[in-house]
Amino acid sequence: MISIRRYLTRTLALVLALVTALAITAAYLITAHEMEEILDAQLSLESRVVAGLIGPNTDLADYRRITEQLSQPGHFARLYEAGRAQPAGDGRQALLYHHEEHLLSVGFWHPDGTPQLLGAVWNDAGPFPAPQQTGYDWVEYNGARWRVFSMFDAQSGLWIRTGVHEEFFSELESKVVLGNLIPMLLALPVLLWAMGVIIRRGVRPIGALSRQVEGRNDRDLSFLDVTVPRELAGLRQAINDFIARLRETLERERRFTADAAHELRTPLAGLKIHLDNARAGESASLDKAYSGVERLQRVVEQLLVLARIDREAPSQEADVDIYPLALDLVAELWPWAQARHQEIEVTGLEALWVRADPVELGILIRNLLDNALRYTPEHGTVTLELAERDGRARLIVRDSGPGIPEALIDKVTERFRRVADQRTTGSGLGLSIVLELTRRQQASLTLRNREPHGLEVSLSWPSVSPATARRLPRPDTIG
Repeated sequence: MISIRRYLTRTLALVLALVTALAITAAYLITAHEMEEILDAQLSLESRVVAGLIGPNTDLADYRRITEQLSQPGHFARLYEAGRAQPAGDGRQALLYHHEEHLLSVGFWHPDGTPQLLGAVWNDAGPFPAPQQTGYDWVEYNGARWRVFSMFDAQSGLWIRTGVHEEFFSELESKVVLGNLIPMLLALPVLLWAMGVIIRRGVRPIGALSRQVEGRNDRDLSFLDVTVPRELAGLRQAINDFIARLRETLERERRFTADAAHELRTPLAGLKIHLDNARAGESASLDKAYSGVERLQRVVEQLLVLARIDREAPSQEADVDIYPLALDLVAELWPWAQARHQEIEVTGLEALWVRADPVELGILIRNLLDNALRYTPEHGTVTLELAERDGRARLIVRDSGPGIPEALIDKVTERFRRVADQRTTGSGLGLSIVLELTRRQQASLTLRNREPHGLEVSLSWPSVSPATARRLPRPDTIG
């Protein structure tokens, strides 16, 4: 795509040229019309003046004197007597006061159409056509057109006709148009130059903004501070917002990498020690090494889930019924609970609809159940309750584990944050994943210790359907 400056310059220059052409055309058409109006008025006025100068007492001597005054060098007026043209003297008195007088003329005719007196050029190709009616008209004569006005003077008994050659119109129109065209043509280069200067100055902030972005290396994530006009303020803000998001993403990646490296280093080191002891003949170290492998596997799985959540954009949401999804997840985790002699209860509503992504919702509920089963001792109970309160759908997971110290209950959702005295192995990522998915689902998360011991985790969403579900007659218990 061409540059903005070049596009604006070409487009505005073309627009300016078109406007100039349209203005000249409009001036020509308006001038032609107005000139015709003015000259028509002038012709009728001249006819009235001429009619006032002649009358029934005007004799041949007067007409001869008028004939001599209307003669021009090379073009002689003619006085007609008995239908025959009489010469107007020797022509020595013929004068030309203006070089365009040959474009104007006047004539007199008898009522029967025979000429009485015709001006100079109206005799060059025979008598000029006689008038037949009062008013304005265009008349062909000697290969050209004349604009004429005709009127009948009752006092003198003559037709009077005044006329102007069409060349007079053309010259007058051309002079007016040229009078407008020449100044515009002279001003056009100046306008184009000024337009180019204005455009260059107008797009200068774009260049400054581009140079500030181009001059940065891959580690410079500071905000753009170049001064820009209002039209570019939105673009600058959008770039700064993108830099802020990029900075946050890179910081999250850096923190994730550092935390993951630290969290993986410890089980790997312990695993190496246990394997070395097993090679030395200590058989109990194999069990410890196996436990270390399980913990390492758990950490890797949680890290992969967390990395996928961080990188993926929010999926398309849909209306999801939590109840069958929860039953499927409980059935999936039941063998693990059975191996530890634990029970899983599903209580509350048997239909609870929310607006969420089904896959992410499944990961969220599974992590809650996994976390609850992991920290619940043998022969303990984990309860999953579905409810609707205050127009919000709620999913509540309760366990009978040791709970969380009150001082840490607001911090356990941080990544790799684990309670120091917990005996259960874990990665410290389960609740971090839950919190991240909760935010992506536009839900709210609440942690609360139970009495006498245990933890209650509550999730709530805006309900998407009326509370038409019924409670189960009794808890569904698996275990």
